[in-house]
Amino acid sequence: MGVTGPPGPVMDRDEVDRALARLAAEHKAVEDSLLALQDHAGRRLLEGAELTGATKARWAETEQTITALWAYFDAYTAALREARELRSRRRWSSREDLVELTERLRGESVAVSGTEVRAPGLTGGGGLVERFTLARLVERMNELYAASLDTVVCADAVWSALPARIDLLAAELGRTRSLAHSVGVRPGEHPSGDDLEAITQELALLRSQVVTDPLAFWRPAGGSSAPGGGRPDTERYDRAARALEEVRREVEAVLQVRQDSEARLLRLRDVLSRADRTLAEARTARGEVLAKIAASEVPAVSGPPTALQERLAAAAEHRRHARWNRLSPLLEALEQQAEEELLRAREELAAVTAPLAVRAELRGRLDAYRAKVARHGLAEDTLLIERYDTARRMLWSAPCDLRAAEQAVLRYQRAAAEALAGPSDHRGTR
Repeated sequence: MGVTGPPGPVMDRDEVDRALARLAAEHKAVEDSLLALQDHAGRRLLEGAELTGATKARWAETEQTITALWAYFDAYTAALREARELRSRRRWSSREDLVELTERLRGESVAVSGTEVRAPGLTGGGGLVERFTLARLVERMNELYAASLDTVVCADAVWSALPARIDLLAAELGRTRSLAHSVGVRPGEHPSGDDLEAITQELALLRSQVVTDPLAFWRPAGGSSAPGGGRPDTERYDRAARALEEVRREVEAVLQVRQDSEARLLRLRDVLSRADRTLAEARTARGEVLAKIAASEVPAVSGPPTALQERLAAAAEHRRHARWNRLSPLLEALEQQAEEELLRAREELAAVTAPLAVRAELRGRLDAYRAKVARHGLAEDTLLIERYDTARRMLWSAPCDLRAAEQAVLRYQRAAAEALAGPSDHRGTR
């Protein structure tokens, strides 16, 4: 056999038997792993799939690795069988047998060239020859097995995770699209319709890429050397799911418009009607102010909100023709503008009636001071009576000069304050 000599001390019979038992157990473990890899669902899918990109290149390498694995395993099996046969020749192995067994079990006794396996000591056969000890050959098979299993497990994990989720999202997309079309949310007519179209294209492309190139969607775990360490990359799926959720909310909002549009239109008409009535009241009040108040700047009152009425009519037209996608944003804008219009009308009324409010405040102040003077027994005071009559005549005449009337009230207030402060010769003061 051309044995060159055992590596290290020659093994005795017990050591040989223990080594053979250990190698047999390792052989069984490797065989079980290879058979499990052969039957793995991910490997069968990879064999039958039309692959592209990184997965295609990596699976081609993995197939070569699996072929080499079986070649290494066959070499390991043959070497172990030959060692067992040599040990079984005699119950009590001779010195020569133990030397050869030591060489087979501990030395680089297995040579592999490509898929060709040759017995120890033989030469010939083309190609690069690798020589292994049985222990190193087991390590080598474990390394190749881990690399092969990583490819299979990662691809299988992506296929198990993403296509089913994409299909569920596509089903939800179909339901959302159907509902969107029922309320007029269509591509080219509504931004959400365009979004639905984009999501549809993205999901179709994503599924195609996931099926043909699953490893492009695998993110290895940092620092992990175990096969399958990592997770599927769901970033594009998650982004599409978020986009669909936003569209779904928009469609539901439009659907809600369909359900409550009549009530909202009634409320809008009521708000605009109140604004009209308030402006009409302001116009009437302005005429009254101009007739009753002199030397006062009274702001003009704006006309009715005809533009809003026209848009309200357009909203009603959208509702009659079930154009919900157009009605939704129009109603939102009208509701805000109608409230603003009512507030503006109230502000105009307040501005127009401000002189009347000033006159009322002056009248109240004048009467309040007169009552106070009467309580202190000064109701018959000649000066106070004169100044009260002057102020009252100005405040109750039409048109009323507010500036002059205010000065008259102030003069009465000063005279009353002096009279209430104590006796004085104020009666002669004009």
